[in-house]
Amino acid sequence: MSLESSFPLNLAVNASPLRVLIVEDDPMMQLGLEQSLSAHPQLEIVGQAEDGYLGVQAALKLKPDLVVMDIGLPRLDGIAATQQIKAALPETHVVMLTSHKTDTEIVAALSSGADAYCIKGASVERLLSAIAAAVEGATYLDPQIARRVIENLKPPTTSGNTANLSQRELEVLKLMVEGYSNPEIAEKLYLSPNTVKTHVRGIMNKLSVDDRVQAAVVALRSGLV
Repeated sequence: MSLESSFPLNLAVNASPLRVLIVEDDPMMQLGLEQSLSAHPQLEIVGQAEDGYLGVQAALKLKPDLVVMDIGLPRLDGIAATQQIKAALPETHVVMLTSHKTDTEIVAALSSGADAYCIKGASVERLLSAIAAAVEGATYLDPQIARRVIENLKPPTTSGNTANLSQRELEVLKLMVEGYSNPEIAEKLYLSPNTVKTHVRGIMNKLSVDDRVQAAVVALRSGLV
């Protein structure tokens, strides 16, 4: 699978590439990320940092569109660094890429304002999907950990009308729970991205939730998927 086909960002033809900052203390991992992401024409690596403190400083200076952030960083961990970056640069997206898989760390990472959570060792295509989802405004959870995270989140409201979901909305919801982005859902169900967005909005309205993660919570706890 090519990087181009696995990263369906809706950028204008003449749009500038997304400016990416990598914050990672493992030199080999840092090099691998740089090579993998810079190979994609819609991504431009503008900086790298090996600890959380330097990552925050680099973000404030470079104002990247996206930060790929490790959690286990020296001096300032990735969760604290993400909180500082999102506070100063709310439009900057943060993708957590980490080997940390405990429930506490995962929920803390998302609570810090991270837009996506991807496990180290996942395919490049999976990381690119996480980036695409984050830029699209979705909260992305790696399928390996989605259910564990959801079980630890705030219980959903009971006001949602789960019985009124159409068969197509249930199909979209199942893929949302599994961590797929809107472009991936569109590809799997042979729908247009705009149609998927319409279904996602309809699902959230019917379930009386504000985002995709809350929709997944309702889906799992009500037995919809």
